[in-house]
Amino acid sequence: MKQYIIDELRPDDYQRIKAYLDDQLTASSIEGLYWMPLEKHLLNLTQTNHHHCQPFYVALELTPVQLSCELLIRTQHQVRCDCIEYANETQRNWIIATVDAIFAKLKIYT
Repeated sequence: MKQYIIDELRPDDYQRIKAYLDDQLTASSIEGLYWMPLEKHLLNLTQTNHHHCQPFYVALELTPVQLSCELLIRTQHQVRCDCIEYANETQRNWIIATVDAIFAKLKIYT
């Protein structure tokens, strides 16, 4: 699995990130897993044409020591579909920039 990982979180950082994600994102039924919606203008052609699969998400997993972001663009409507694929360069850069912006907003520097 391709991922963007920020590790070596301090306990206080974990609590602040968790509070932010709880407030800003949709939590999964799995503890520590969150769904970050991908902005529509970032969809590739296949994803744009799959109206029935939208919206698309990036999974973020928070543990007490790290935040990992899958670089897989997925939907909550299907398990397998042509539109579920690894992030292209633009999507990947957006994922990393968005996560980095969360850390900057929370003034967490790892």
